[in-house]
Amino acid sequence: MTADKAFKIGLVQMSMTGGPADNMDKALRGIEQAAARGARVVCLPELFLSPYFCQRQDAALFDYAEPVPGPATETLSKAAAKAGVVIVASLFEKRARGLYHNTTALIQPDGALAGVYRKTHIPDDPAYYEKYYFTPGDLGYKVFRTPFGAIGVLICWDQWFPEAARLTALQGADVIFYPTAIGWHPAERETHGAAQRDAWRTVQRGHAIANGVYVAAVNRVGHEIPPQGGDGLVFWGTSFAADPFGVTLAEASTDKEEILIAEVDPARIEETRRNWPFLRDRRVDLYGGLLKKFQD
Repeated sequence: MTADKAFKIGLVQMSMTGGPADNMDKALRGIEQAAARGARVVCLPELFLSPYFCQRQDAALFDYAEPVPGPATETLSKAAAKAGVVIVASLFEKRARGLYHNTTALIQPDGALAGVYRKTHIPDDPAYYEKYYFTPGDLGYKVFRTPFGAIGVLICWDQWFPEAARLTALQGADVIFYPTAIGWHPAERETHGAAQRDAWRTVQRGHAIANGVYVAAVNRVGHEIPPQGGDGLVFWGTSFAADPFGVTLAEASTDKEEILIAEVDPARIEETRRNWPFLRDRRVDLYGGLLKKFQD
């Protein structure tokens, strides 16, 4: 099913304002615009249907969740079929009563739901209280075969873990998408902001280089202050795509809604891996220690 030709990807960097219906409408417009510019695979930011609700712990916010498949995937399936594109969409999944996941659905260009990936690494930091809402994923790492290419999906906090990128790449991914919601605590921005954002970009470009694979991170923008007040979070945008050599192909601003387009070329993967044969030289016989939390 998967082709071996170059294809374009679209990254929809957007802010989340209003309710789920408003955010869905904005996402659908982004998908249409990306498709009109030649994108065959379009990715939305993490939890794009709502403001980033994990800034606080509130049991009422579980009401944002919905089944997968469900209303959101039904709407996106129609959009995928209309535009003839693959859609990568991050959703708050209600799996069962009291059981919720941070889940990304992949929808094929005929509108079929190919499957889901559930976020495996769940953060718990000030204003990022995700462990309160999300059960760690139990499906392992996923690569979806589409008519355009092999699509790997990880989610936000997964960005910092080389094991996740490696295991996804080893399944044959042409590109790994990272739907994301990451930003600054306003009080830290002046002193630490530049270094934080640079570390975020660097680690993902490292995944591209170490695995000889394309990487695409799709972030939100905007200053989101929760209803109870406080400093909120300033999401730093900077959505970008990098090739298997780590070259940045396209990058968005820190504060504007944008549609990025980049090309994924399997021939570039082949060329890079021939010259940097990291997969060939892996010593899998010596990596057993990775199965331990720490080498005491």
